Amino acid sequence: MDPTKPAKVVKDVVDAATDKLTDVLATVPGAPGSAPPTVEEPTTPRDPLPPKREQGAPETRTPTGAETGAPTIANGQQGAYLTTSQGARLRDTDHSLKAGPRGPLLLQDHHLREKITHFDHERIPERVVHARGAGAHGVFTSYGAAEEITKAGFLRKGRKTDVFVRFSTVLGSRGSADTVRDTRGFATKFYTDEGTFDLVANNMPVFFIQDAIKFPDIIHAAKPHPDREIPQAQSAHDTFWDFVSLHTEAQHHTIWNMSDRGIPRSYRMMEGFGVHTFRLVNAAGETALVKFHWKPKLGVHSLTWEETQMLGGIDPDFHRRDLYDAIEAGAFPEWELGLQVFPDTPEETFAGIDLLDPTKIVPEELAPVQPVGKLVLNRTPTNFFAETEQVAFHLGHLPPGIDVTNDPLLQGRLFSYVDTQLTRLGGPNFSQIPINRPHAEVNDMLRDGFHQQAVHAGVAPYRPNSLDGGNPFPAGDEENAFVDVPVTVVEAPKVRASPVSFDDHFSQVRLFWLSMSPVEKEHIIRAYTFELGKCYHQAIKERQLQCLANIDPVLCAQVATGLGLPAPEPTVPLADVAPSPALSQVGRVWPGDGRTVGIVVDPDGDLDDLHHVRRAVFAAGMVPLVIAPHGGLVADLPVQRSFATARSVEFDAILLAGAPAPAPDALPARDAKAGAADAATVDPRVLLLVEEAWRHAKAIGAWGAGHTVLRQTGIVDRPGVVTGTSGTEVFGEVKQVMAAHRTWDRFPASVA
Repeated sequence: MDPTKPAKVVKDVVDAATDKLTDVLATVPGAPGSAPPTVEEPTTPRDPLPPKREQGAPETRTPTGAETGAPTIANGQQGAYLTTSQGARLRDTDHSLKAGPRGPLLLQDHHLREKITHFDHERIPERVVHARGAGAHGVFTSYGAAEEITKAGFLRKGRKTDVFVRFSTVLGSRGSADTVRDTRGFATKFYTDEGTFDLVANNMPVFFIQDAIKFPDIIHAAKPHPDREIPQAQSAHDTFWDFVSLHTEAQHHTIWNMSDRGIPRSYRMMEGFGVHTFRLVNAAGETALVKFHWKPKLGVHSLTWEETQMLGGIDPDFHRRDLYDAIEAGAFPEWELGLQVFPDTPEETFAGIDLLDPTKIVPEELAPVQPVGKLVLNRTPTNFFAETEQVAFHLGHLPPGIDVTNDPLLQGRLFSYVDTQLTRLGGPNFSQIPINRPHAEVNDMLRDGFHQQAVHAGVAPYRPNSLDGGNPFPAGDEENAFVDVPVTVVEAPKVRASPVSFDDHFSQVRLFWLSMSPVEKEHIIRAYTFELGKCYHQAIKERQLQCLANIDPVLCAQVATGLGLPAPEPTVPLADVAPSPALSQVGRVWPGDGRTVGIVVDPDGDLDDLHHVRRAVFAAGMVPLVIAPHGGLVADLPVQRSFATARSVEFDAILLAGAPAPAPDALPARDAKAGAADAATVDPRVLLLVEEAWRHAKAIGAWGAGHTVLRQTGIVDRPGVVTGTSGTEVFGEVKQVMAAHRTWDRFPASVA
């Protein structure tokens, strides 16, 4: 520091320079287009605007995988003028061709017919499951740690592979809410140069069923009742609990759903699990069994139950908005791909756990997850339908070095995923849709069919042939052909049965329960009580209570109390299991990348710290949103939320820079959140915002007049509430509180 300058002068100089940088780099995400609109309708012809800087698109590969060298925007609209689908320029698209200005429309109007016909057929069948989703492009970089156990080229050290990831809920329709209590899909398409690899994962490591033949049953049970088509995207109804209480192998997945894992804070804060056990083969032909794991950089975090209910109405797009805003803000979501590795023994078990049972986990304390690469999502789709809606995943899309096992759920999925695309995507050529095109050479002898886009040469799509010079030729080990691992199938009778090892339905459910922290147990109790409380039939509640009794007496007793029913005794011995700390979400600290911080300001108050605080939030990799009585500008800064539009559910922390008086629109007739505004000295919507953040265990900070808000809400000197003399000082402490995600010690648990 220059000793001739007072510290404040130096600080002001640094702040001024940083302000200029902030104006360029730190922008609040959410702009809908790549250029700001004009007030007047543009009339000067121009080429289409480029995509936004965070948007990407599939590579411009040919239908058979060849690079074209064309930019990705080549698949978008071309030219400045409106045309038909065949490229004929049009002078008018607002009026149909008529027999006179008041006459009937004419059948010869080719533009009307094309426009309406295409519109009438815009929609394709939505997915039966995982219909509600969001996707993003990215890159996977291998650490090389898996080279000894697999010959898969994309796992060689330093290899970078383009990917597309689709996150989704399972039960709801495309129009349902993001934040419902449900399992989430985490499907990753690796465009490897040895063929596409689809890792079709969930955010839970187990599934409801052990055999694929039960998949229609669990989905029919969990979907809305067929007579009324309600409830949408919920498991809190009779048919779901009827099935899982009778089919007790579903109890393990059910308790994961009832835990905080069922209501994730963000796609960026979800683990991913391949669920099944896969078989890897290396260059020497040696095999190993593995389970795939995605570990998020930001940790595993969840919403509170009240937040999910509020968000269903306030922002049903919360998760996809969070994903896209984070990418736009440069807070690129990251995960590490990890492997649990097991010896490939004839028994296919590890530590007494059947590795082919998809309702079981192997605790990470027994088989550590070994990181083998990093996934970064850095581009949003250019077109949701063309990419996110039309992407087609299949567990049978495997590169050399990765093979399947005899897991009976996995085996059935190998059929189902291809079969479903035939209806959804209009035929067998769905691999030629740009988002699905492989980044490897394709010479498959498959011909014709709906939507065939390749122009096949030659006359002999069969083998052997001489007319096409013998092409295509089979590949061997030297050409890195796919390996169907020659696993010995033990001689056995043909039966409809499961192995005895599949019969244990409760020990791992108990393991999960005992691995939870007290606050997580409270949330599980509340979830079971709420969901079963929504059931109509008493018998179903009693049957599920019996299942809970076989898991843990405390869990059963607490839920029974909430339902007003007696707690039954267990019908099986309680399993003696060791907890797995890796299953708990609580107790560690994590980066705050992409978190949102709401800053409440009073336009008539002291705004000296506002610029400094906003800059500090950006510097921390977070997004500051200014909340004021009105839109427009405050202290030359844009206001992102007004008191009328802001709710605590969209913020990870609240900073109080003032205590604004009730605004002119704080009228119960205009905004129900205003309440009894006439009697308030602080706008009641600010008080509601803070009270909600308090209930949701979020960090709250205040300085200056902001202390008044804390006093009026009665939350002074409480856990996770930070006060100080300056905004930057307060935010520095708030940032540390946010690292733990929530301040759970505000609400002591009643169970151990």
